[in-house]
Amino acid sequence: MSAKLSYVIEFVSDMDRAVKFYRDTIGLPLKFQSPGWSEFVTGETTLALHHASETNAAGTIEMGFNVPDLAKFYEEMRAKGVNFPMPPKKQDFGGMLAQFEDTEGAHVSVGAQG
Repeated sequence: MSAKLSYVIEFVSDMDRAVKFYRDTIGLPLKFQSPGWSEFVTGETTLALHHASETNAAGTIEMGFNVPDLAKFYEEMRAKGVNFPMPPKKQDFGGMLAQFEDTEGAHVSVGAQG
């Protein structure tokens, strides 16, 4: 099953400061901004900023993939021994999302293409 890198998410402690840096200093076009989640127009893969938390420290990065069928991907990856700290689960934004760990212990989000 083919996965497509769709998001690179940076956890930030100050959303306004981070948006200003990527928009005004780096020059990325801002798609939208909110206190907890902001996105930039960066081609096929979106740069997103997410408010940092106790579990996701400021400055850490997380990748996000999309797959055609999240349930099938989940079953196939579990059969290959991939650990999922968060199995597919409906999110506040309405979509389904899961989270697996890579070989380095990084958490990687995966959702259904749509």
